[in-house]
Amino acid sequence: MPVQLCERNPSVPRDRLLGELVPPPRFAEVSFDSYLPDPDQPSQTEAVRRLRAFAATLDARARRPRWWSSLSRPERSPSGPGGIYLDGGYGVGKTHLLASLWHAAPGPKLFATFVELTHLVGALGFHDAVAALSGLRLVCVDEFELDDPGDTVLVSTLLARLREAGVRVAATSNTLPGRLGEGRFATADFMREIQGLAESFDSVRIDGPDYRHRDLPAAPEQPSLAEVERVAGGAGASFDHFVDLTWHLADLHPSKYGALLDDVEVVCLEDVRTVEDQAVALRLVVLADRMYDRNLPVVASGVSFDELFAPALLTGGYRKKYHRAVSRLVALAREGYSIA
Repeated sequence: MPVQLCERNPSVPRDRLLGELVPPPRFAEVSFDSYLPDPDQPSQTEAVRRLRAFAATLDARARRPRWWSSLSRPERSPSGPGGIYLDGGYGVGKTHLLASLWHAAPGPKLFATFVELTHLVGALGFHDAVAALSGLRLVCVDEFELDDPGDTVLVSTLLARLREAGVRVAATSNTLPGRLGEGRFATADFMREIQGLAESFDSVRIDGPDYRHRDLPAAPEQPSLAEVERVAGGAGASFDHFVDLTWHLADLHPSKYGALLDDVEVVCLEDVRTVEDQAVALRLVVLADRMYDRNLPVVASGVSFDELFAPALLTGGYRKKYHRAVSRLVALAREGYSIA
């Protein structure tokens, strides 16, 4: 029988929340050498060079690993910028490069999405989050979000406290679609939002098309329900009705969405529908990120994922999140299409 995500309500202890703040499985073994710059985009080669240089400024002396709650502040190298920011559009390899930096850096260190950091602060409280993270050498923040003022101030303040403790910071973000060259660059927005941190950041610009869409159709054809049910009968599959899943997500803290997918190898959904409610849509964005992190193929009947979010959402204040989710879900659906 397939797993039903709607029947799961995982418990995620504090130690797991902290221990999972590493590059997701999709980027678990990437490196600067495995990043393949587009020869037509010299900024990609330059980005690798500058990130290697930033990694070289970190203190490379090995230290005995300690657990998160008892980390002492390591000695830092005084050379190099306090932070580095990767600026580019969707699918140009920013996460690959950020994870490569994390792998190249000495510990203790952390890798998290912007959303994961907000969830961590919500789970631990601001003071305890600062205390838990102040002993790190490097914090990597993927997809720094500029469209929610409250969360932006929260994370910016957290990073400011960490910088005061000597922690180095690396980050990526995307600007809103329709701004600064069709949503491709966000340096001005990012530097404005991090305010006091801006002077310690170097910005690295990365040009290029979305590799997930190079020479590929917008979305694969959706399989029939019978095909979805066939895949759902295989080992490691989950199977849920789309509407039931959206209701279930409303009852879970987003910090549990990753644990919801434990031991799942392919996600099967019945009757995917276009979403118009913003609260439902934002929860689906977080779930899509967790599925993408785990490289989980998706096999789903109903509307295609490039029609998942209503047009009004795709032009609203959170459109950056929705565009990213569509890009990732379409990529996972292509993988699922090969299974179905």
